[in-house]
Amino acid sequence: MSISSGLSIGDLIARNARLYGDRPAFVQGQRRLSHVDYLARCLRLADAIYAAGARRQDRVAILSMNSIEFAEVYGACEVAGFIISTLNFRLAPKELAYILREAAPSILIFEEQYADVVDHLRSEAHSVRAWVCIGAPPPWAAAYEDFLSQGGADGPPIRSREDDVAHLIYTSGTTGRPKGCILGHGESLNKAQFHASDWALTAEDSVLILMPLFHVGARGVESGAQWRGAAVHLERKFTPELFIRTVVSERITIGHLAPTMVQEVLENPLVEQADLSSLRTIVYSSAPMPLPVLRRGLHILGNVFHQSYGQTEGAISSLQRWQHRPDGDARDLRRLTSVGQPYPGVEVRIVDEAGNEAPLNTPGEIVYRGGSAFRGYWNNSVATAEAVRDGWIYSGDIGQLDKDGYLYIVDRKKDMIVSGGENIYSREVEDAIASHEDVAECAVIGVPHARWGETVRAVVVLREGGKATESDIIESCRSRIASYKKPTSVVFCPALPKVNGKINKQEVKALYGAS
Repeated sequence: MSISSGLSIGDLIARNARLYGDRPAFVQGQRRLSHVDYLARCLRLADAIYAAGARRQDRVAILSMNSIEFAEVYGACEVAGFIISTLNFRLAPKELAYILREAAPSILIFEEQYADVVDHLRSEAHSVRAWVCIGAPPPWAAAYEDFLSQGGADGPPIRSREDDVAHLIYTSGTTGRPKGCILGHGESLNKAQFHASDWALTAEDSVLILMPLFHVGARGVESGAQWRGAAVHLERKFTPELFIRTVVSERITIGHLAPTMVQEVLENPLVEQADLSSLRTIVYSSAPMPLPVLRRGLHILGNVFHQSYGQTEGAISSLQRWQHRPDGDARDLRRLTSVGQPYPGVEVRIVDEAGNEAPLNTPGEIVYRGGSAFRGYWNNSVATAEAVRDGWIYSGDIGQLDKDGYLYIVDRKKDMIVSGGENIYSREVEDAIASHEDVAECAVIGVPHARWGETVRAVVVLREGGKATESDIIESCRSRIASYKKPTSVVFCPALPKVNGKINKQEVKALYGAS
């Protein structure tokens, strides 16, 4: 069900410029960009992109850490009807090359620190017509500010529409190949409304984003702020000290953190000395908050916690602040282990292997549909058909619903590991390890970790005569997958348990999954 009003995100940017003009739209350190200036720079950048050869629904890729320029690239595409394709700077060059071939962007905008990586990729990125560098450019690229200044103040002769694709955000698949989620303007605005309503946002709010903008999570938080004309404060990376000091200095009202980050903030000695009274909401995602952490957080920070659950493919549910009751009755405590109730306009069902609806409190696959759902995977009809059936998105997560509509995650059907808020798919890591010449078989599992929630463990069977060590296996993954996906431990065994010729992951976890 759609709850938007026929607008594009570009219309929202223009509306904010009219209504909130001189109020800050984006803040990064000492830099402040008003809503009027944000619209003006987005229009100039969009016109420069158009002049460089991009047309409606062409892709514009960006490889960068969080910055005001990143936000401007989002805005330029959203105003003109280009599709922004975000690149995860943590990926290995081979993974980035695959995405560039798949998305076929017309323009690639990158940060100076990634110039060597991009130079290596240029021979494979045949679709790119212009290279633009944020910072000091190499000889083969234009400087970002010079490029933007060439654009006209009125913007290009095209504008975005509600039915346009807005974002192409890649998420890893169980096969190891990334999949591009197609996200439209209308659906993205629906998600913005979900967040703005849930967090009671106003134009006076200051929203702090430390999670990377290439992720749908950070982009979703940004969109909620934009829906109400709030100020977005951007930081390039997370440290607990930075979070605390920024909340104090900028009087932040809403922050976005993974549960592991919340724990680090609470363990920092500054937290009990600092004036954090402005902080009204901490949005956390990826996993429920451990009860001891939640109780400590409520004691120190007050009733500020709000959980959001979803995927790149769509927003699903939230556990709102008033539903966080760690000192309540048994029902309240159980609900703290949930991911809340579905967003307005989102339907959630639990189905068995045959697609039949499961009874209440019975595990099955979480399927959902609603106003923020994606449109499918880019150039991948097979994966789209597997994920979307009769209008329902099959999440790949195993969960259950109670009689009050609270959703509980039970397991991850796709053997996904969540480490520090990052999704890691075991098959992708297994493929990287299996490429080592000494490896006969391997299975990758998640094991408990005090700081990251889970960490990656590889269980390996060596070939006869193989002499690879733990460090050899870990090092061999470096050039094949992103660093955060590499195993942190390796267990060697003579054989892996199997059922009907297939590796039995549950038994592997039982044998080798202790921390």
